[in-house]
Amino acid sequence: MTKRVHGFVSGRVQGVFFRAESEREPRGRGLGGFVRNTRDGRVEAVFEGDDADVDVLVAWCGEGPPWASVTSVEVSEEEPADERRFRIR
Repeated sequence: MTKRVHGFVSGRVQGVFFRAESEREPRGRGLGGFVRNTRDGRVEAVFEGDDADVDVLVAWCGEGPPWASVTSVEVSEEEPADERRFRIR
């Protein structure tokens, strides 16, 4: 089953390699979507692919890389958009 989620990660998540670290796993799992910094200091991410793989990435966002300090993750499900490539924006 294909799942697509759109999330925003808050806390100390910019300047700590959050985007670079969050790119490796989705690509390795064949997920589509993107990750980018927002102007308000959060990280925005979209993951699309196998349900279980998407859930793994959402859980990872709650932790982030070792240098991050995540305070919250807001996630909503969206209709799949047949996105197959993952990129950093």
